[in-house]
Amino acid sequence: MLLDIPEPLPIDHVALRGAADAPALVTRDGTLDYAALEAAVGALAHWLAGQRLVSGARVATWSPKTRTACLMPLAAARAGLVHVPVNPVLKRAQVAHILGDSGAALLLTQGARLAALEPGDVPAACRIVTEEEAQGGGHLPPSSADPQTLAAILYTSGSTGRPKGVMLSHANMWLGAVSVARYLKVTSHDRVLGVLPLSFDYGQNQLFSTWAGGGCVVPLDYLTARDVVRAVERHAITGLAGVPPLWVQLLEAKWPDAAAASLKRLTNSGGALTPKLVRELRARFPAADVYPMYGLTEAFRSTYLAPELVDTHPDSMGRAIPFAEIMVVRPDGSQAAPDEPGELVHAGPLVAQGYWQDAERTAQRFKPAPAWSRLGGMAVWSGDTVRADDEGLLYFVGRDDEMIKSAGNRISPTEIEEAVLSGGEAAEAVALGVPDPRLGQAITVVARANGDARAAEAALRDRMRRELPSFMQPAAYVWREAMPRNANGKLDRAALKQEMTP
Repeated sequence: MLLDIPEPLPIDHVALRGAADAPALVTRDGTLDYAALEAAVGALAHWLAGQRLVSGARVATWSPKTRTACLMPLAAARAGLVHVPVNPVLKRAQVAHILGDSGAALLLTQGARLAALEPGDVPAACRIVTEEEAQGGGHLPPSSADPQTLAAILYTSGSTGRPKGVMLSHANMWLGAVSVARYLKVTSHDRVLGVLPLSFDYGQNQLFSTWAGGGCVVPLDYLTARDVVRAVERHAITGLAGVPPLWVQLLEAKWPDAAAASLKRLTNSGGALTPKLVRELRARFPAADVYPMYGLTEAFRSTYLAPELVDTHPDSMGRAIPFAEIMVVRPDGSQAAPDEPGELVHAGPLVAQGYWQDAERTAQRFKPAPAWSRLGGMAVWSGDTVRADDEGLLYFVGRDDEMIKSAGNRISPTEIEEAVLSGGEAAEAVALGVPDPRLGQAITVVARANGDARAAEAALRDRMRRELPSFMQPAAYVWREAMPRNANGKLDRAALKQEMTP
């Protein structure tokens, strides 16, 4: 699999992958088949080319999942520009940072959003254009760009500190699309509901991988889990991607039998699925294959667990996706033994080009692959601790910067969270290490209860005493009616950490 890497193409060529008359994109503006998708990408690229921007100029979009927002990643690349998608839920200070940091020359947005901005938020050199103005005739043919050319900058969610811009080439995005379409077995019969932000690598790849497989994408901006259920029912959706907090909400929603049965594929990233959540997804959506996945923006996606292994290995991250080499590395750079924890290192053509205008942080994360790597070259050193079993299946242990150090023990917050959630007392939970003068760090669990919080805590403490050793016992539980989420829908662990730290 490592040697089976196809020649990459410019990313806009993905609009040519499906049958001309097959549906490709469904938005409020109607349905585009693949012939119309290609024409629309060419027309928008022609308009962009007419804006007389220099090659490689950054063009930002700040919109919900409109037709234009879905076309821009391909149209900007076709026009020789670098696309910078801005999550529509971000506030003005975050938008201003991304526009200024990227040096955006053009911001394409909706007129109604401009009222949220204040003087100085948009750099003087950045022109603002509304989607209604981005019209015109003409057609720009498919790009002939070098696939290694920079095509997009995706900014991390940045719950604390300033978001970092990850630089992606045409090749990164093309091979990511082909890889995912291959292992998910996407076909022209698939109708994929796009609920994740297009500024999130996972959400953007849903467009590309679905089109790489010849399927149809139905982007959705939703407010409640019920909106997702209705969309699945209305569009006969076969594929749905989510992050763990969304699955919790969807499992709490009421599903018509026909809607639940239409789903054939569920994919998860942005946090591990607990064994309990896997069981509940299998029960609610019995016709669906479940694909647990692990990824990081700096290399897009690293591993997936094949559906046939989910029941027997529900807590595994699986193995490397096509075109990726995944290694477990000791601190001295050597290969970890089976079941020995080490840092996950990702090598291969999905590795991004570094952080935009940030050589220092690029050097910290992007380093040469270990000498024993089969693919070599530049690799992403993830900062995540994992282990591999005798069969080569990977298991997440924790992030180095999130591991709890209590009374001389290194404790995985993931392990605590899985234990807390396994009994059903809590619907969602985050385990944190809070400074403690005696222990160094004390384990604090922030959670949302199923039912009464006081009763949930009593039952939970009793069960934890039976199931976990003394050094892993949470010292405190903090109950919330709602858990905070970041811009990509994940539980906002960094914000909770900041709040809980005196």
